[in-house]
Amino acid sequence: MAKKKGKKIRVAFKKNRQKKVRKNKLSSHQVDEQVDSQYMDASERLTGKGDLTRHRTVMGVEQETEDGTEIVIDIDESNCLPGRVIRAQGLNSVVQTADGNRYECTVRRLVRTMSRDDRNAVVAGDHVLIRPEGDEYQAVIERVEPRRSYLSRGSKRREHILVSNIDQAVIVVSADDPPLKPSLIDRFLISSEKGNIHSIICINKIDLVDPIELQPLIGVYAQLGYDIVLTSVVSGTGIPRLRSLLKGKQSVFSGQSGVGKSSLLNQIDSRLSLETAEISQENRKGKHTTRSAVLLEIATGGWVVDTPGIRQLQLWDVSPEEVEGFFREFHAFVPQCRFPDCSHTHEDNCGIKRAVHNDFISRQRYQSYLKIIAGDDPRPVYHQ
Repeated sequence: MAKKKGKKIRVAFKKNRQKKVRKNKLSSHQVDEQVDSQYMDASERLTGKGDLTRHRTVMGVEQETEDGTEIVIDIDESNCLPGRVIRAQGLNSVVQTADGNRYECTVRRLVRTMSRDDRNAVVAGDHVLIRPEGDEYQAVIERVEPRRSYLSRGSKRREHILVSNIDQAVIVVSADDPPLKPSLIDRFLISSEKGNIHSIICINKIDLVDPIELQPLIGVYAQLGYDIVLTSVVSGTGIPRLRSLLKGKQSVFSGQSGVGKSSLLNQIDSRLSLETAEISQENRKGKHTTRSAVLLEIATGGWVVDTPGIRQLQLWDVSPEEVEGFFREFHAFVPQCRFPDCSHTHEDNCGIKRAVHNDFISRQRYQSYLKIIAGDDPRPVYHQ
């Protein structure tokens, strides 16, 4: 909620890909403009210029966030209700208010057309202000409040925010079927840390392998201070501990398709009854069963978010020079590099490469680092 008094702010809007609009023929825009007119400056001018970015003057507040400056639109809050987005799909969202009621919502035109890096104006987990209108439990999302945390990835040259305003990410991988991808774990760890989210590594389906095989991998992440839990839906191993880690928290389950995210959540709370699917025997890849991120309340207290599975994770807004900062074990050895801008790949007298050679840094983690800065996709580790 904005605390400062709103002022006139010039903001960019999405590029207008239509032909230039004649100034004396704006009738086709009349309906949309009337909806937003009460929030616009009276002297505002809008012209279409082909592929050029459009600008408007709006009333709002510039608020500092960890990712920069964010514009909070001024609205008449007396006509609005605060709520949380439970599900967002396209321009339609389900918002739950403090009294437990759920509203089917559309997104105000001003909100959805403001220029931004991310694909969707509204995502699951967002705190919003809605204005009820029309039929019962129908509303319009008037404003999206600044996000305190988020989990995102790159998609088609845009940022795709999977979920916002959560406490922790449960990074689910399978010990086998589909094969384990250590590099995918590292990518999720970076995305979580960048989005101000605590990470938990969950290795599922441990009934398919000898747990001793996993000890070297577990040891690497445990020494770095990450929470790790081994689970099996078949045997029930690790389910009580995972349930305790979720108690009272807002958690997102993330990972590739087929690792068992929905099955784990069904074990955590049988009331959820989420749809599950078998692994494809042709390519040993998971099948998509979850279509969109959804916030689900669990019996032990707290919320969980089941997200659609992915087969690769493209990091968003992380330059190769920044990657070393997300590898905790690198921090002590970077000062030992000869060159201050060392990439830890080909340079002589590199502290990181020397630490890898002396087994102070995991070779698997170092290879993961190299793949990430080179933009390579994570490769699986197959168990025989």
